[in-house]
Amino acid sequence: MRIATWNVNSITARLPRLLAWLESSGTDVLCLQEAKVAEEQFPAEQLRELGYESAVHATGRWNGVAVLSRVGIEDVVKGLPGDPGFDGSVEPRAISATCGPLRVWSVYVPNGREVDHPHYAYKLQWFEALKAAVAGDAAGGRPFAVMGDYNVAPTDDDVYDRAAFEGATHVTAAERAALASLREAGLSDVVPRPLKYEHPFTYWDYRQLCFPKNRGMRIDLVYANAPFTNAVKDAYVDREERKGKGASDHAPVVVDLDV
Repeated sequence: MRIATWNVNSITARLPRLLAWLESSGTDVLCLQEAKVAEEQFPAEQLRELGYESAVHATGRWNGVAVLSRVGIEDVVKGLPGDPGFDGSVEPRAISATCGPLRVWSVYVPNGREVDHPHYAYKLQWFEALKAAVAGDAAGGRPFAVMGDYNVAPTDDDVYDRAAFEGATHVTAAERAALASLREAGLSDVVPRPLKYEHPFTYWDYRQLCFPKNRGMRIDLVYANAPFTNAVKDAYVDREERKGKGASDHAPVVVDLDV
C-alpha cells in the first residue's frame, strides 16, 4: 500500500500536476494541505474519475486539508477538539479518516510567523490540541499516522544552514519540544530517504533559487505508531515533483507499507 503527504499550495493551481502525479505514482491514500479552496470548490469529481474519494475540511482562505483515498474513506473527523483558533476564528487545519486498514490525519500546523508574534503562541497551543486529539488513535492496534506540513524542522540536519534560521521560527527549542511531546503519544518520525543530495528536504522557498541550490527544509513529516512503522518498506521524498513550471514549493513524501 502506498500513502503520501503533500502540501500542494493551492489545489486549483496544482490540479493538473496532482492528477498526473496520482495516476503515475500509484498512490492509494494522499493527505493534502493548503487546498486554498472552499469545500464546494474542491475538485472531487475530477478525483473521483481517477478512483479517489475525498474527505475535505476547507473554507477557501489560506488553509484547507484533505484526505484522498482509493481504498475507501470512513469515520471522517474534521478539526481538533479544543482547537485554540486564531484571531477569533477556528481554521481548517486537520482532518482524519479511516482508509482501508489505516487511520490517517492530514494536518497543516500553523506557521508561527515570528517568535514574538501571537501566531507563534497559537502554533504551540495548536500542537497541544493535536496531541490530545490523536492520542486515542495512536494507542490503537491498527496502523496510524499523522501526516502533513508541520512547519517545524525536527533537527538542525533538517535545514540547509542552521545559522540562516537564527532567531526564526521552525527551528526553536519550543517548537521542537512540541514535536517531542507529540512523539510521547506513541509516535515515531518516519524519515524518508532523499532521491538526491544527502538530506531529505521537503520544502524549498520559491525565492533566491532555493530549489536549484538545495536550500531546503524537512518540515513535511510522517509521525506514526508502531503498527504503522513496523509495516514500512520504503519512504522517500519525490523531489522530481518540485521541478518545473507550476510546481508547489513542497514535494510529496511517499511511504510504502506492507499491510
